[in-house]
This record gives sequence, structure tokens and C-alpha cells, in this order.
Amino acid sequence: MSVFASLVARLADLLEPFFHASAAAAAIVLFTACVRLAIHPLSRATARGQKARTKLAPQIAELRKKHRKNPERLQKAILELHAKEKVSPLSGCLPSLFQLPAFFLMYHLFSNQQIGGEPNELLSHTLFASPLGDRWTDALADGGVLGAQGLLYVALFAVVAAVATFTYRRTKQQMAASPGMPVAGPDGVQPGAGAMGAMTKVMPLMSFATLITVAVVPLAAALYVVTSTTWSAVERAWLYRDIPAGGGAVATAG
Repeated sequence: MSVFASLVARLADLLEPFFHASAAAAAIVLFTACVRLAIHPLSRATARGQKARTKLAPQIAELRKKHRKNPERLQKAILELHAKEKVSPLSGCLPSLFQLPAFFLMYHLFSNQQIGGEPNELLSHTLFASPLGDRWTDALADGGVLGAQGLLYVALFAVVAAVATFTYRRTKQQMAASPGMPVAGPDGVQPGAGAMGAMTKVMPLMSFATLITVAVVPLAAALYVVTSTTWSAVERAWLYRDIPAGGGAVATAG
């Protein structure tokens, strides 16, 4: 934790001439971008796997018809098909799993008053007068929704809602275009065969869960979540650009 705190503090020092009092917030955004850039190869591999799974949709639809009265046999048949075609239904979990340590580090770093037995100086940093260790409830207690801190959270919620709406619409369109095969979720997660039916209904709504996360974690962790979620939306729009989204296939650029 001390090493991570030093890394964020050094990034903030480097960015201070450009962002002044908001340098630590800028350092968090930069750190998040570096994490997402580091796991981008995994996201590309997930996209390739998703496209391979999409090609299996007609065969899976046939299996559903054949084993519609035997869910256990259906699940086994789908897994056998994945194994035969060398497609992993769980490969999409990797990008999300690799992000969890970074998120929890950010959460704990800005939730503790002391780091390594010393006062946590990062808690003194702010973004537009909002301490990075405060939460939405603190913002509401200090000026309400229309106060300086409250308006910052309104902006964060607006960004998250816009990204979630974009992700929701795209996921619904891709599901409609490939009814036999659920697509990966907001973070690139592909559901297992046994959960496909329930996930088809719930998955498009999962992107809105980020709103709850932003509301309950420290502002620093909220910045990580907002940055990562926005990156995910842009990255997925690019990586999955040739997967049908609505009326028909999109031509691959380049």
C-alpha cells in the first residue's frame, strides 16, 4: 500500500504544473488509463473469442431446439461444442479480474487515514474542492446536490449514465442480432452456458450498476470506475465494430 501511495503521489507531483490542486485526481485518471492499456491485449483476445462464439450461434440455436426439454444435456452439449471449436466461454472474465486489484488498492488507499504508520497525505488532495477520500454522502452533507461537491457528483453520474445507456443499447442490439448466443457484458464477461437464459435478461442492465458503485466509494475510487467504464465503452465499440449491432453487419475498418 505504501508503494502504491508513493506511485500516486509521484504522478501527482509530475502533473501538478498542469493540473495544480487537481493533480492527484489527474494522476488517478492517468493510472487508470495505464491499467487499461496494460490489459488491452486481454481485451483483444476476449473480442476474438466473442466473435468466435458469435459464429457458433446457429449451432447453439439448433442445440437449444434439440435439448429444450433437457437443460443439463443442453449445457453439456454447448460446452462440448466450445471445446470442439476451441472457444472458451469464460475467457471474457480475464480483463475484469485483472482490474479488481487496482480498484481495491485505490479504494483502500483513499479509505485509510494512515498508510505505513504515517498520516495519509493523499486524503488532503481535492478535485474541484471535493476531497478525494470523501463519498457522495459527504458531498450531500456539505452543500447538498447543488453545492460544489454535489455538482461534481452530478457530473460523474451524468457521464456514467451516458456510458451505461450507450452500453445498454449496444448490448441489446447485439443480442437481437445474435439471438442464439448472448454477447459479452459491459466488462467483456461472457456468461457460462447454464446461466445464459437469466443473463440474457439481466446483462444489458448491469452497466447501470456502476451508478451505485460511484455513489458509495471514495471519490478517488469513483474516478477510477468512471474512467475505466468510459474506456471499456470506447474499447468495446472499436473491438466489436464488425459484430452486427441492429440491422446488419458493420464493415471492419482497416
